Amino acid sequence: MAILQTWRDLAYGEGLNDKERENLWTGYFTIEKGIYEQILSDPTQVISGTVKELAEKYQTEVLIMTGFLDGINESLKGYENPIDTMEEDTQVRIEIDPEKLYYNMVEAKANWLYELPQWDSILTEERRKELYKEQKASGTVRKPKKVGRNDPCPCGSGKKYKKCCGKNA
Repeated sequence: MAILQTWRDLAYGEGLNDKERENLWTGYFTIEKGIYEQILSDPTQVISGTVKELAEKYQTEVLIMTGFLDGINESLKGYENPIDTMEEDTQVRIEIDPEKLYYNMVEAKANWLYELPQWDSILTEERRKELYKEQKASGTVRKPKKVGRNDPCPCGSGKKYKKCCGKNA
């Protein structure tokens, strides 16, 4: 079984009670924040190695590193790591796309990550606000304005809606 499945079973499955799962996630978020602080301190750096080597580099367990790689995978420049089939000796690369990463952190509601001070030297405050608004707007469903019976028909005929396209509505 690939290590991603082992991670997902542990983090989301039935193997842990509520308290154990809470402890797992609390520890994970602390480690995740530390890794992001290091990565964002030099955002142009390309980090590569096996999953096990990266776990050692960031002083964590392979399963925690697997969860991290799963979370960052959609925020990488032009490629994704083979997370579904990943094993300890699988070569992976972390080359972040800062805007994608920030956007995805906002989407995940991970304010402890998108509010890190390292962002100040990567993206302007204005750009971060734009990305934040863009992400928040992406989940908003806007209904088009309803055409009233006596409004001009949107088809451009010049007739009232009720006498044109709304005739059989």
